[in-house]
Amino acid sequence: MATQTLKPTEPRASYYNIDPAKLKMRAADLPGLISVKASELFPIDQQPVVAATPELTREEIRKRTVAALAGVNLEKIKPGDSVNILTSHHGYSIYGGHAYAEMVRTIRDEVERRSGTSNIRLRAGVGLRFRETEEYIKKFGLDDYFQGQAQGIAPVDRGVPIETPIGTLYGIASAYNAHWIIHAHNNDVRELHYHRQMGRLFKPFAMSYATIETRSSYHQSTGPRMANLLPRLIWESEFVQKKYVCGCMLQVGPEGIMGVDANEDLVAQDKLFTKLNLHWYGKILTLLGAIDEAILIVDYPGPIPYTTAGGILFGNFLNANVDELDLRKLTPFTRYSDMLYPDVKPLVTGVLPPPNPAIKALILNYCSKGYPGTFFPKQLPVMAVGAQAELLEQDEQNAQFMDYAMKVETLPKALGFARNFAKTENVLVFDGAVGGFNVSQSMADLMHRLAPQISAQVDNELMPMWLKQRGILH
Repeated sequence: MATQTLKPTEPRASYYNIDPAKLKMRAADLPGLISVKASELFPIDQQPVVAATPELTREEIRKRTVAALAGVNLEKIKPGDSVNILTSHHGYSIYGGHAYAEMVRTIRDEVERRSGTSNIRLRAGVGLRFRETEEYIKKFGLDDYFQGQAQGIAPVDRGVPIETPIGTLYGIASAYNAHWIIHAHNNDVRELHYHRQMGRLFKPFAMSYATIETRSSYHQSTGPRMANLLPRLIWESEFVQKKYVCGCMLQVGPEGIMGVDANEDLVAQDKLFTKLNLHWYGKILTLLGAIDEAILIVDYPGPIPYTTAGGILFGNFLNANVDELDLRKLTPFTRYSDMLYPDVKPLVTGVLPPPNPAIKALILNYCSKGYPGTFFPKQLPVMAVGAQAELLEQDEQNAQFMDYAMKVETLPKALGFARNFAKTENVLVFDGAVGGFNVSQSMADLMHRLAPQISAQVDNELMPMWLKQRGILH
């Protein structure tokens, strides 16, 4: 255990966040908090990309991206051909986004170097926060790097029909208006409650690169097993296949950036990452599910469920009391995490599925607006600190959020109050810490005490089951 805390993700200037100058205190600076590193709990053989400075990190990512693309036939792209590099907004937030942005820059440079074309465009898909990718393009200087050919795309943009075996689905026209496309993505466990680590790498074809009709059919109209079919069918369509060059993935795990992988066969690539993700994340996720009580602090420039620590999202902890990797756990889907709770069937009208009962209090010190989440304070004791409460009061997608949450002047006051009514000293912070978690001493002790038995359970029972369910040899 480290006596000092890990560095949280830096604040960012954004329409969706408070002014960084109004962020009075980071959770990592609270007295008594320490860090627990993922490598202390569950050591793995592969080491993350570690460099002394951000500049050296970018150099390492560039080197690994070039090496990964060496196995891809970029030469089929001819001089003068147009190429769209398709990206997703979440990638630009992973561990600060610098590694993902550098991977994207390197893809552009390698395509130009090896094919001779300079007509290379960036398309950055987004979800509900339509300005978000435009902000990332500006932050990472991508419009200049792509010579004015970088564009944020949104699900309300003009569509293009894509014929599939189940009918016509719709992609975003500007994502596909090129001779060739390259799928630049990542493997983190975001929205595990949807993809269940089944077809994880296909997901952007029905989300980041699709119009609202197809995107909504993934999110709202179909359950998680059926939803995973939609992006797979889009990728397999003749329309996409005649344009598809490869998938280039930023490899990420709880310890940090692990590397880069490129493959022309997304099916094979997805199978590889399924096994890697179970190996990298399975024990950490199972450990979080064994925690019986905790005060959670959100302190990260992203929407509440997409705030992270040690590569794990708040959304993962929200459902951690159910093994989301076990494919036997499935019920009809109607709302966020609904399918994980078989006892709530059929759903009572107006009653939401319960969150992880281990969450005794939720403190919002720093997070984005622009994600429908009023159900959080409806079901959990939620406190919003200072200017963060004022931002949520003005959130267009959560007009009633602060009707159910409580505004608290300072972070120490919020934590003190939470400790009094929650009757626990266990504190877990989602602040974007790389390589582990910032926690209270009691939480650190609990995590270290649980780790050996969790490790044995995953190795001997859960991992063989997870792999067998997915048709993967142990």
